Order: sequence, then C-alpha cells, then structure tokens
Amino acid sequence: MKLSGERILYPCYFDATLERASGRRVSRALAVKGPTLQDLERALKRERLGFRAEEKHHPSHRSRREGRLIVTWDGSKEELLRRVAQGLDVKR
Repeated sequence: MKLSGERILYPCYFDATLERASGRRVSRALAVKGPTLQDLERALKRERLGFRAEEKHHPSHRSRREGRLIVTWDGSKEELLRRVAQGLDVKR
C-alpha cells in the first residue's frame, strides 16, 4: 500500500540500455548501464533520503526480479528521479 509522501523507484528507471518505452525514466545522459538496487540505495543514502526495499518487480520486467525501493519524498517524482540519477554516477 502506497502512502502519501512515498514514491516507488525501480532500477530499470535508470538503465541506459533500455529505451524509454521499456521503462527508462531518466535521460540517457543521467542513466547508467545495469544499475542495481544496491546502487540506488547508495545514491539515496548520499542524498540522505529515507527508503525501504521490497522484493517486488516492475510490471514490465517480471522475469528480472530486481526489487524496488519505496522512498519518502513529498516533491515531484521527476525531481526525485533526477536527484537519484545524479547520485548514481558518483562512484561508478
């Protein structure tokens, strides 16, 4: 159950190898190849954002079983995606 002030993030949102129609949500310039749930967790910790992990999958990627993160965030999801994406490439 999604509560107010929470946003769901999947690793595929940040995958540079995917097309937008396949689930990528950020520009290729901000995306990285093969992001993992742990990469997203590190980026969120750097940004000091609260989150919890779940063993769920993106509806379009049932076979991957990547997991997802529920992030405490009151702003727009697009702003959150850009902020996390900028933190992803810091240590890759």
